[in-house]
Amino acid sequence: MRDASDLIPFMIRLALALLLAVLLALPAAANPATREVPLDEMAFTHHTAGLEFEQILEYRKGLVIFEKLWVPSPVRASLGRFDGLGPLYNASACSRCHLRNGRASAPHDPRGLRNLVLRILVPDEDGGALTPDPVYGRQLQTAATPGHPPEAVLHVSYSDKPVVLSDGTTVNLRQPSYRLDELAYGPMHAGAALSPRIAPPMIGLGLLEAIPAETIMALSDPGDLDGDGISGRASVLSETDDGSPVLGRFGWRASQPTVRAQSAAAFLDDIGMSTFERPEPHGDCTVQQELCHQVVIGADVIEIEDRMMKVLDYFGRHVAVPKREIADDAAFVQAGCPACHVPAIEVPDGDGTKTIRPYTDLLLHDMGDGLADGTGREWRTAPLWGLGLTQTVNPDAGFLHDGRARTILEAVLWHGGEAQAACDAVVNMPAHEREALITFLESL
Repeated sequence: MRDASDLIPFMIRLALALLLAVLLALPAAANPATREVPLDEMAFTHHTAGLEFEQILEYRKGLVIFEKLWVPSPVRASLGRFDGLGPLYNASACSRCHLRNGRASAPHDPRGLRNLVLRILVPDEDGGALTPDPVYGRQLQTAATPGHPPEAVLHVSYSDKPVVLSDGTTVNLRQPSYRLDELAYGPMHAGAALSPRIAPPMIGLGLLEAIPAETIMALSDPGDLDGDGISGRASVLSETDDGSPVLGRFGWRASQPTVRAQSAAAFLDDIGMSTFERPEPHGDCTVQQELCHQVVIGADVIEIEDRMMKVLDYFGRHVAVPKREIADDAAFVQAGCPACHVPAIEVPDGDGTKTIRPYTDLLLHDMGDGLADGTGREWRTAPLWGLGLTQTVNPDAGFLHDGRARTILEAVLWHGGEAQAACDAVVNMPAHEREALITFLESL
């Protein structure tokens, strides 16, 4: 006869088996573009609706990789590899910048900014093609493993740029200025241009990847043939064997075609780890950084194994967009915002289609002098879904590509170039209409 204490593990296993059976027996829900979730600080941490039990497990495995803290090589653990960090890097985990899958914190510290990276590009003599800095590479790494100095110390400061609204209210925009000290590997190229970036939110990436290329191409109008002042162009990276374009969809300048490609680029430049797509084992280290190339790398040249990338990719494509009650969009339409922030797009869904509402065309637009940097004036139209929850998920989050805007209104008022007419319309709106616009944007 069994001792009573022997029954405890048996009962636990039985309970788990029954729970598993119930979960597997549940019918799969439809796969909507949004999912009802609690609208709290964890609003961006839920998987899309309609996943089967095994798919949820796949999502959870990817979440483990997303949150894993990587360490320098060589280290082994009984539960799996977690080494290969650096030797030069910006963050030791994906989640360090994508806090709770949301937008990174705004860069407000004067020194040691963790959530902002600087891309480094050098224009050629004709001011055309951009290439990485010969010493510091594609991106400035402000952290390093023991025995390696970080590339530099980054400082940021702000000055006020006042904008007077139609009712006499003055909004002081923050104009950022960046300075580098303690360059550890010698001078940077005299013509190097810096482009600051913060991490965007993770929601809805799989839906953006599902938008047909022909849909995006149909929205583009690089020569402004319709004369509306909007000349968005698709980021065409290459062509397939049949001649169809491979489009950039991800990154602030639409430089990556898929969620997986974006993850591989982030592993390489932000964390200093190699993947099958980006097999450089020493990250963004250049030939000028000899000590960096002498470091012991992970077990193989490929530090992030394919099985890890597969589950991470699955996770990245299945972070849900929270369902919300959307406010009246009359002021949004009146200002002309839908010309770039396209509200509704059809994507494949089984044998049919479904409507998603990302408020983007995924095109590159000239955003004017105010948002330009030395590497260009064009930025991909940022999706607006989840916008109103940004500072619920991360109270320190900033808006725009570099986090300079503290509020949604500030972000709107920075728009120039192709969006100048829309910005002017917002400035000249009666106060109640402008408030209605912000209410709508906060409801997304």
